[in-house]
Formats: sequence, C-alpha cells, structure tokens
Amino acid sequence: MDDPKRAADTPYAVEVESGKAYFWCACGLSASQPFCDGSHKDSGFSPVRWDATEDSKVFFCGCKASANQPLCDGSHNN
Repeated sequence: MDDPKRAADTPYAVEVESGKAYFWCACGLSASQPFCDGSHKDSGFSPVRWDATEDSKVFFCGCKASANQPLCDGSHNN
C-alpha cells in the first residue's frame, strides 16, 4: 500500500455534534476533506470512524501523518 496523499498542510477545524459519527478520509483523495467520499476504493485505505462525545470544535488531521488519527497531533509541522 502506498502512503496517503497529503491533503493539507494544516488541520481542518470542524464543529462536531455530540452523538454523531464522523468518517475521516485516511487516503487523502477525498474531495470532501477531511471526510471520506469513497475515493479510497481499491486503494487499500479505509476511512477512520470517530464518534463525537460532546458538541465542540475538533481538529482533524489534514496531512494524514498523525499518530493520533483522525485528530491532528502536529505532525504537519515535521
């Protein structure tokens, strides 16, 4: 499997809703970043499910290198 495509050089700030599931794009190919649109088909990648436990703003990884996927850990700075 190839490395994912770097979709952005910064994280995506998203207002999330408690109780809602979000599916983060792990391949970097989605046109709906940071979320999956099915572009990973036949790539070996799968979206990462993340469940919001409260209403808040979270930062989804845009560089696809975070060790804390799907959330940003600052890896885009490396």
